[in-house]
Amino acid sequence: MTSIIEEEALKLTEVQTLKGHTDRVWGLAWNPVTGTAGSPAMLASCGGDKTVRIWQQRNPNSSSFDCLEVLEEIHTRTVRSCAWSPSGEKLATASFDATTAILEQNGNSFECVSTLEGHENEVKSVSWNASGSLLATCSRDKCVWIWEVLPGNEFDCVSVLQGHTQDVKMVQWHPTVDVLFSCSYDNTIKVWAEDGDSDDWRCVQTLSESNCGHSSTVWAISFNATGDKMVTCSDDVTIKVWGVDIARLQSGDTNASWSHLCTLSGYHDRTIFSVHWSREGIIATGAADDAICLFIESEDHSVDGPKYKLLLKKEKAHDMDINSVRWSPTENRLLASASDDGTIKIWKLDSVA
Repeated sequence: MTSIIEEEALKLTEVQTLKGHTDRVWGLAWNPVTGTAGSPAMLASCGGDKTVRIWQQRNPNSSSFDCLEVLEEIHTRTVRSCAWSPSGEKLATASFDATTAILEQNGNSFECVSTLEGHENEVKSVSWNASGSLLATCSRDKCVWIWEVLPGNEFDCVSVLQGHTQDVKMVQWHPTVDVLFSCSYDNTIKVWAEDGDSDDWRCVQTLSESNCGHSSTVWAISFNATGDKMVTCSDDVTIKVWGVDIARLQSGDTNASWSHLCTLSGYHDRTIFSVHWSREGIIATGAADDAICLFIESEDHSVDGPKYKLLLKKEKAHDMDINSVRWSPTENRLLASASDDGTIKIWKLDSVA
């Protein structure tokens, strides 16, 4: 796939601007089971206006999205992050009101079926594991919580992970193995796994500046489709790619360590807030310089390991900071971006005719 992309001349075309949020838009999440087999794609957004908005493609062949629902009574402060369960049936939303809400679609509307409380202050991020049996949340209180999903919309906290020394910005589960990753204002990425003997969760690795990590706040984490590589972005204006022995990890060795493969720098000149890896291997980044960059792995590998090259840079993609970039989970090369300018944009990666 990479070589095909390398040979194509590509452009990022704005398909639509979604307006409705009355404050900055923080988070985006595509519903993982929509957009295929004739079902229109569905996108959730959340922001500083305390609302969650559900957007839906007009029909599976349309490039237009409509606002399906505005959820206004779920949270009392900024909604920072949202994530669909793997089945696409539930949407988790994390808020500065210190709660995480679980929403469920009921016909054409969404209702709150559970509220998770426990963090001392702002919840910054929420993530479901691959099977939908576990949920992770993180907060400015420096803690990461792991919740077990029980029948009847019950959620039981099974572990409170304390290891970060500052605000935890994001949690993200590995795409195939129950290993959790968190990144923080303390400049580190931590890897958490269940201890087979005690059933408790522990930190199995910390990626910090001393082992080629970031030198400032780490804002986001994303994995490639196979889960053998991870990409991170930071206030230090770099993007870093990490690798693991995936066979070892999938065999149950959760101590398999991640190593630094390469650092991409010089592409953004302000904080990189968001990074997301598409299923076909394209890395998208969004930053405080209002630009979106796309990268792919280059075919000409060196002895030092994989190299990544800039596919394209979209300057002034938004009028203000870009907080989130998210590829559609289908193969249609749609990218959504969210900004401080209060808008969401839908982009399509197209061949230059």
